[in-house]
Amino acid sequence: MHSPIDVTARQQSQMLGMSTVAFVACFAVWTIFSIIGVRIKQDLGLSDTEFGLLVATPILTGSVSRIFLGIWTDQYGGRLVYTLVMVAAAVATWLLSTVSTYPMFLLAALGVGLAGGSFAVGIAYVSRWFPQERQGTALGIFGVGNVGAAVTNFGAPFLLVALGWQTTAQIYAAVLLAMAVIFFLFTKEDPATAARKARGEKPRSTLLELEPLRKLQVWRFALYYFFVFGGFVALALWLPRYLVGVYDLDIRAAGMIAAAYSVPASIFRAYGGHLADRRGARTVMYWTFGVCAVLTFMLSYPDTDYVIHGIHGPIVFSTSMGLVPFVVAIFMLGFFMSLGKAAVYKHIPVYYPDHVGSVGGLVGMIGGLGGFVLPIAFGAMLDLTGVWTSSFALLFAIVAAAMVWMHFSIRAMEREALSDELGALPELPEMKPIHGPEKKGALAGVIEDWRPEDETFWAERGRRIANRNLWISIPALLLAFSVWMVWSVVVAKLPTIGFAYTTDQLFWLAALPGLSGATLRIFYSFMIPIFGGRLWTTLTTASLLIPAFGIGYAVQNPDTPYLIFLVLALLCGFGGGNFASSMANISYFFPKREKGNALALNAGLGNLGVSVMQFLVPLVVTTGAFAAVVGDGQTAADGTMLWLQNAGFVWVPFLIVSTALAWFGMNDIASARASFSEQAVIFSRFHNWVMCWLYTGTFGSFIGYSAGFPLLTKTQFPAVDALSFAFLGPFVGALSRAGTGWVSDRYGGGRVTLWTFVGMIVAVAGVLYFLAIKDQPGAFWGFFACFMALFFLTGVGNASTFQMIPTIMRQEVARLMPGMDDAQRLKQAERESAAIVAFTSAIAAYGAFFIPKAYGTSIAMTGGPQAALWSFLGFYVTCVLATWVFYTRKNAPVPC
Repeated sequence: MHSPIDVTARQQSQMLGMSTVAFVACFAVWTIFSIIGVRIKQDLGLSDTEFGLLVATPILTGSVSRIFLGIWTDQYGGRLVYTLVMVAAAVATWLLSTVSTYPMFLLAALGVGLAGGSFAVGIAYVSRWFPQERQGTALGIFGVGNVGAAVTNFGAPFLLVALGWQTTAQIYAAVLLAMAVIFFLFTKEDPATAARKARGEKPRSTLLELEPLRKLQVWRFALYYFFVFGGFVALALWLPRYLVGVYDLDIRAAGMIAAAYSVPASIFRAYGGHLADRRGARTVMYWTFGVCAVLTFMLSYPDTDYVIHGIHGPIVFSTSMGLVPFVVAIFMLGFFMSLGKAAVYKHIPVYYPDHVGSVGGLVGMIGGLGGFVLPIAFGAMLDLTGVWTSSFALLFAIVAAAMVWMHFSIRAMEREALSDELGALPELPEMKPIHGPEKKGALAGVIEDWRPEDETFWAERGRRIANRNLWISIPALLLAFSVWMVWSVVVAKLPTIGFAYTTDQLFWLAALPGLSGATLRIFYSFMIPIFGGRLWTTLTTASLLIPAFGIGYAVQNPDTPYLIFLVLALLCGFGGGNFASSMANISYFFPKREKGNALALNAGLGNLGVSVMQFLVPLVVTTGAFAAVVGDGQTAADGTMLWLQNAGFVWVPFLIVSTALAWFGMNDIASARASFSEQAVIFSRFHNWVMCWLYTGTFGSFIGYSAGFPLLTKTQFPAVDALSFAFLGPFVGALSRAGTGWVSDRYGGGRVTLWTFVGMIVAVAGVLYFLAIKDQPGAFWGFFACFMALFFLTGVGNASTFQMIPTIMRQEVARLMPGMDDAQRLKQAERESAAIVAFTSAIAAYGAFFIPKAYGTSIAMTGGPQAALWSFLGFYVTCVLATWVFYTRKNAPVPC
């Protein structure tokens, strides 16, 4: 997008002024529930969670709609779209005054939320009236429209008390409708849209508008805005409730103080845009995140009483934050958030000048979703913990994560831009005399020259380095699987030591690691080329110390809030995510002829962590040998002693050793470096999605059966002690994966995969047969044998599908990119293969949740698990057909 021409300063001021005033009106309507919601809560007797959902529902619509409204603004112009958005929101706000039930309030709130979508429209519209060097200031001034939240917090309480909430809503609707008419009459078509229409050009398609959203950088900006804007909206909605509950203020006083937060968080956005233009957006973001991290940490500290046992007796003191310090703190928080909001949007027209609407819409959508998710989280955390300041603790965690990601991303870009200069420098000044060109990169564990397909290089140097990285990776991955699945044993013990959780609550604790682990794998899939295998393996292994320590401390107190356990269950998903990055990393080290076996060893012995955990944890929780270090045990319901904290603490020393080994013993391969956008090409590869389907059939089955086998056995054969056999299934599956990778290397992964699925169909049929005769003698052993066959076959299929991927991609890259030379094709194929290996593992990992859930649903609906097993059998039939059609039949498109 070029600088606008034939635009006068008066026109710029008029369009910016009208857009800003309109945004004030829209934002005031968007946050109306922060005030009238308090009265509705009293009238309907809502819980804090229900109240949080009510005030957040308009934020959902206003957030999700932003990306589409931004695209439509790019396509049809901001003047028309802005006007239509205000009219639609005004109608919904008027209809709000006519409803009386909670579900209808939620429905009406969805329509009111359209007012929040106006932000994406205004950003794209305003940016087109100003040259690049002034866009930060212009967009900062437009963002001052956030002051609409302060207008509502200040003025709506008086209307509410004097006229009632219904009349208040009607007044807001009338004002917004009048604003829509004024805006349409006193604005013009933006220069870019007018020029395009004059040329008779059609707008870009929606697909082209969405193209930049493939870049990881866009999503990083979105996280920034999730905090600075989503956190602002959430606090604007939550503060009146917080002030009433913590400081016993009435609604009018609470609204006025909340305005003291909203005003600086809105007005100073204009100053933030000016600073971003003059000092740079990066500098402003560092100040924003740094100060906000300090403030949210201070605000998150609850009122606490301390007792120090001194030599002259107890020393007692307390900490608490009074009303005045609180107001000062949120004023400062609002001020720096306003600077950050302007700085984020300074980036967008600079990096994506032709896609301001779509990129700004996405960033605005994620930020707005923060305003939706966070109030619900605030209410839920308050209900679960009873600690008012838990809302600020959550904000602290978000800003800390955003600041770390920003810093590492900036450092990575700096290293890339200055790679030659930095490579010429030693790590430490005293190393300068020995730092010659031949040592470049070696001191940092980076391998510049890596040619595993060269047999001479492989024999002389490559095999030794690759094997060292593999045998450090394997125990790290084994520990990751152990921590990932540890809740499957811990939840069975919680009720026996005094945790009064319902069956449904225990189910969620067991299921959440599967969900978070599978989801994290999607992101972990692309991290190795960005951060390097050495650094990423070190960080991800060390991250497992958090849930390991957390579980160890949390299970010792039956009063530990359920929310803490939910968070720890989600954090155990770090272990599940590690698989994707570990497999991608190892795939770079080995030549094609040995890749299948190497990946099989890494994955198979890593998968063994499930079996190791299921065998080890039941033993260590019964011993008090480490009580002096880990604390006293718990008395179970049957009178026995348990040390359940050992289920977490047992992994700590091994994780520390594994982290150190990864940092000091592993390597990064320079040629494996790639950005997310370079790896994202796999989403356009048809065979990526076919392999996702097939690997879900193998690994998805392995991890799902591992999670569900004990419960299925217990429900169908209650006389059998299922926990005594639980570890055998994962044990068999893991060893078969580790021991059969060579079969695929020798006979072809496609052929092995085909017959593996045929065998799985037969094994599931056997399970169904023995379930049908489960009351007869010997039925359990037939059932057990068929499941062991299933576990064995999933391991074989896990190895064979991963062997197929590099074979497929070498053929596909040669076909799709014929202009590359042999070295370029090999590098591209290796890069895409690693990304596909990791991404397919992410998709397949959802089996850890869906297979046990399918058992439960089938039992609830039909009285038995047979319906779920029949669906699994049908799925394996589709896998056989896909393997045969695409990879193993005569004249298959990609034989392998």
